[in-house]
Amino acid sequence: MGNKNKGAKRQLENAVSEQNTLKRSKQNNGSKKLPSPPSEDEIVLEENSEVSSEDDLSISEGGDDDDDDEDDDDDDDDEDDEEDDDEDDEEDDELDELDDLDDNEAEGRDDDEDEDEDNDKDSEDNDKPVDPNKKTSKEQHSEQRKLLGERKLQRKAGAQVQEIKRIWEKLRVTKPAPTKQQRDKLCDEMWELSEDVINDLVLKHDASRVVQTLIKYSSKERRDKIVNALKGSFYQLATSAYGKYLLIKILHYGSKESRALVVNELHGKLRKLMRHREGAYVVEDLFVLYSTAEQKQQMIREFWGSEYAVFKESGKGKTVLEVTNESSEKKQLIMHNLFGTIKASVEKGSTGFQILHAAMKEYVTILAADLDTNDSAIREFIDLLSEQFAELVHTQEGSEVACTLLAMANAKERKGLVKSLKTHQNELIKNEYGNLVLIALFMTVDDTVLTYKSFGGEMFTPELLPELIQDKFSRRPILYILKGLDGRYFAPNVKQSLLRYEELAYKKTSKKDKKVKRNELLNKSIEPIYKALQPSLEDSALASLLSNNMAAQFISELILTTTENEKVNTELRPELLKAIIKNAIQGDVLEDYHLLNKARFTTRLIKALVQGSEYKFDNDTKKVVEVEDSVNIPGTGAQFAEEIADVIVQSGKSAEWTSGQPAFVFVSVLEVLLLAKSKHAEALKKELKKHKKKMLKEEDKGSKLLLEFI
Repeated sequence: MGNKNKGAKRQLENAVSEQNTLKRSKQNNGSKKLPSPPSEDEIVLEENSEVSSEDDLSISEGGDDDDDDEDDDDDDDDEDDEEDDDEDDEEDDELDELDDLDDNEAEGRDDDEDEDEDNDKDSEDNDKPVDPNKKTSKEQHSEQRKLLGERKLQRKAGAQVQEIKRIWEKLRVTKPAPTKQQRDKLCDEMWELSEDVINDLVLKHDASRVVQTLIKYSSKERRDKIVNALKGSFYQLATSAYGKYLLIKILHYGSKESRALVVNELHGKLRKLMRHREGAYVVEDLFVLYSTAEQKQQMIREFWGSEYAVFKESGKGKTVLEVTNESSEKKQLIMHNLFGTIKASVEKGSTGFQILHAAMKEYVTILAADLDTNDSAIREFIDLLSEQFAELVHTQEGSEVACTLLAMANAKERKGLVKSLKTHQNELIKNEYGNLVLIALFMTVDDTVLTYKSFGGEMFTPELLPELIQDKFSRRPILYILKGLDGRYFAPNVKQSLLRYEELAYKKTSKKDKKVKRNELLNKSIEPIYKALQPSLEDSALASLLSNNMAAQFISELILTTTENEKVNTELRPELLKAIIKNAIQGDVLEDYHLLNKARFTTRLIKALVQGSEYKFDNDTKKVVEVEDSVNIPGTGAQFAEEIADVIVQSGKSAEWTSGQPAFVFVSVLEVLLLAKSKHAEALKKELKKHKKKMLKEEDKGSKLLLEFI
């Protein structure tokens, strides 16, 4: 080996030496004899060859984009044939794009040539004369642009297209924007020029925008004419990088009849479009924004298979379970087609599409119907979606899919799904549908330590919690921890859905007792929740929270939640109650800025705390009654009522509490103190007797209720 290496090294040195010798010899020859100047005929031939060669190179530059489009359609052989038919149109688009790129390219090449000239001056080895008759790069590109302009005019309807674009430039000006009369006139001129060549415009990047503007500003009759002229080419538009925007404009501004034409023409092609990079966006907009409920069902049935894609009436009026229960062959075929479409779309990055979520919902409905038989399919489907699981939660259909998968997943799979959701927890809890996924997670995952670490640690912070409790949706997962599925905060259909997911989870995977699971979450969460609210007690932040109906309700439920946590019972809850007395009871109750007058729902908060868990309002007797076997919550009930009574009596302004919203608080306090047989009740009655004449003159409802206690 050593000899071979030495031999190779000697050969390399000899080769380098020979190259240097040859180079010196060429330099010496160049210095002795300069090349003779070319003749005029040679110069002309050289210039023509340069222009034509550069033109050929420029025209061939954009071809890679077409290859990329075709790569996206490998799953559908039929689409490749249709794209081949469009190659001529796409090449024309590339020529149009050269207009935008010429200036940049020219500047770049000028810079390169300048650098080359500087290098030639500094280099001693390349001392060659400059041809004075050779054209500059700017002149060459000027000729190239002229040549491209002539080619455009030679195309089909080339002159019309140039004139249409000239009018369009006037129409799209925004400063100052044309008047309606001017706009209508320009639209009429554009339509006269484009009416016969509309199909030649729609697939070009600049001309397509012209037609989009025409649709936007035209009358219904003209839009219908454009749609009818394009009939038969909607699929081609949907798969075109430029045509898809025109098709979306047609859906947006078109009539119901126009949308129906598009839906009917694309029927049978939706599965192909969902696998297409451009077409998937058109299908999504069509499904979410422009389809009726019946059309949406028709679009979803198409994912069941070819039979339902060809025949619109096939399966109409039936659910996917009703169809799959007809025969095992149909079940296998529909499951195969749904999974194939879903998998291809997920791999292409379309996981967030609502129409795909609707297809997933059909698939998981079949899976959930028979957990044992479909076990392997369930495992495969969860594995497919585990990394992109968070993209399901923002739609109603996707939320249902996510909750069902959480219910069907085993312990190991749930850890992966929790991990996927953890990085999106803020968006998850604030979303209208995402918060239900979080609640389903609390109800189904047995590992409460994992659940709390993944979500509780960051939710229950002074920075985030005050914001969460003011929102209708984001407060619900926390309210579930405190109160379970309370009917005051969960609509019957929502509650029914969540209980269905819980039942599905306990069929096979979840084992821990439901009450034990929620209590574990409650014990871990309640102290951090109180601590997260503590900074609000020191300034006006608590008054702001109590001024919000959602937040006031939450604070009420938090205080009235029983717990064995000693710190909460002896320190944190009393501190919060004291702050409520300060913000909502003390002060001048006649002023508009007082919370009892400013936010009338504050009265409900105070009444709830006065009644606590020991008392409640009975709808039959229309009176407050005691609750049997109630658990005393420290600081609430009669104890809280006595603190309010002290404020009323000691302030010396009890007359201010005999009308308006304060009077209803007074009534509630008296009702509870009388039932508790407290001495404070008699003190309040004495105060009322002082103001009997004043209350008799009042026509206030609260005053009349107070008179009943005298």
